[in-house]
Amino acid sequence: MHVETHEPVLVGPRRAELDEILTRYPTKMAALLPALWIVQDARGWISEPAMAEVAEALELTPAYVKGVVTFYTMYHQHPVGRHFIQVCTTSPCQICGAEEVRDAFLRHTGCEELGVTSEDGKYTVIEVECLGACGFATPVMINDQFIESVSPAKVPEILAGLK
Repeated sequence: MHVETHEPVLVGPRRAELDEILTRYPTKMAALLPALWIVQDARGWISEPAMAEVAEALELTPAYVKGVVTFYTMYHQHPVGRHFIQVCTTSPCQICGAEEVRDAFLRHTGCEELGVTSEDGKYTVIEVECLGACGFATPVMINDQFIESVSPAKVPEILAGLK
């Protein structure tokens, strides 16, 4: 049986960041989403032991924290590529060629399948329901960068611009 080792995340500067965040909220529970962002920013994803660590820091149950992590699609429950690519495939974007944009990202990143990280660890591509830019189809989010009006032809240039 493989046991995952967990190195604490909420220590040193990250603990100081959480403590400062806690001053902005009336209860520790209210700071759950920002606390999860701290973990994800540090590790790239939120493991079960990290959820337990956040639960302990905020005086919540691990089950409650896991319920929040599994509810929100913005939190990663497994490792993802350094560049997390979300392609909007809602109906308006589908009409404007979202499938072709998605396929171009899969092809040019080497991911080949949605949710699979490329062999070099650089990319993970997923579909999302709506990025809120129906007038600028097809919108794409790469990490925190929002890009409008993406076409399959623009994909290689977009990928080349990533660091």
